[in-house]
Amino acid sequence: MQKIQPAEIKNLVEYEKERDATRAAVIALKKNRRVSVGPNLTFLFENRATVLFQIQEMIRTERIVDDAKIQDEIDSYNALIPEAGELSATLFIEIPDLHLMSYEKVREAVNRFQGLDRQGVSLRIGDGLTVPARFEDGHSKEEKMAAVHYVLFNVPAAAVALLESGAPASLVVDHPNYKAEAALLTAVRAEIVEDLALSSASA
Repeated sequence: MQKIQPAEIKNLVEYEKERDATRAAVIALKKNRRVSVGPNLTFLFENRATVLFQIQEMIRTERIVDDAKIQDEIDSYNALIPEAGELSATLFIEIPDLHLMSYEKVREAVNRFQGLDRQGVSLRIGDGLTVPARFEDGHSKEEKMAAVHYVLFNVPAAAVALLESGAPASLVVDHPNYKAEAALLTAVRAEIVEDLALSSASA
């Protein structure tokens, strides 16, 4: 899957003119790329469209106009675009009634997921083929767990073939404080099969 190039980034004025339409299109796209695993974890499978949208939104929010700083944003978010044989996802730790909780309670709720980035998240395909998640470094420390993580799944050819054949797949979380599993709906499977095809084609 091709990385985002600077020429694809619209300036603030151009983007503002088409933002409503772009935002609506990406929201619709994300519906078939979002998977809730239990009540507190949500995975969003990323592709070029979702990453480009994030870059444009960050530039808009921060009012970035300097070319070097725009390139920094591109370089940072390009890490979310999967390479050949990979699936990329953003993992959100979601806490219900967040606005009613104190900072200490929120931190406690998030920190119960300590260690999740070291083990416990996998993609299960077919009859027991398991693909472990690899978390991006720098989003958690021993005393503090981040609420947003970026994960990659290195999907072997055998697993890709199973997905293409229509085999069932699910996201599994097996953590001491949180155990849940969610089957990938047909529409979600179709999206990730396309991601794998595109990433392999551009390799």
